[in-house]
Amino acid sequence: MPKVVSLFKTNNVKTILDVGCGTGRHIVYLAQEGFDVYGLDESKTAIQIAKKWLNTEKLKAKFSIGNQYEKFPFAKQFFDAVISTQALHHGTTKEVKKVIREIEHALKDNGIIFITVARKLCSKEIKPSYYPMSKSKQIEKNVYVPLEGKEKGLPHFLFNKTLIRKMFSNFRLKNIYKDDSHYCFVGYKKM
Repeated sequence: MPKVVSLFKTNNVKTILDVGCGTGRHIVYLAQEGFDVYGLDESKTAIQIAKKWLNTEKLKAKFSIGNQYEKFPFAKQFFDAVISTQALHHGTTKEVKKVIREIEHALKDNGIIFITVARKLCSKEIKPSYYPMSKSKQIEKNVYVPLEGKEKGLPHFLFNKTLIRKMFSNFRLKNIYKDDSHYCFVGYKKM
């Protein structure tokens, strides 16, 4: 995240939306760095925790409770940047495409995205890793639902680099990195 903050500051980013913000890990950090931060999450409990944390740190942010796969409650081209870490892939193909379109709608032209998504693994990576889950059910092409564990019943759309480029085609993508089970990338919304 420090590299992302540096990129945001270099590009004069002021307003940032965190899609699937959860308990506010990135919200707090971005607020500490002086950004005008907004969070969207469907969990009222998570947002309450984030607000309490911000209050403890004497920081401010704005929150909306809502499903990321529905219409965002923000004006068109309102944000300079949008982040989503390990959140937008928790849906069906239709839902994932919808949240990407909503991000496009809320982001200014040439605005920046920082996204992390679950990645599809090659066969030699599957056994020691979490994705695709060892006990899961494939419900669509690229979409798996764990049958046990902490994310039981939660769909996981698994990306590869080709799918990232295709589904984020309205962005100029920079350096798609991978870690154990996720891809992360930065992109600029095409004008």
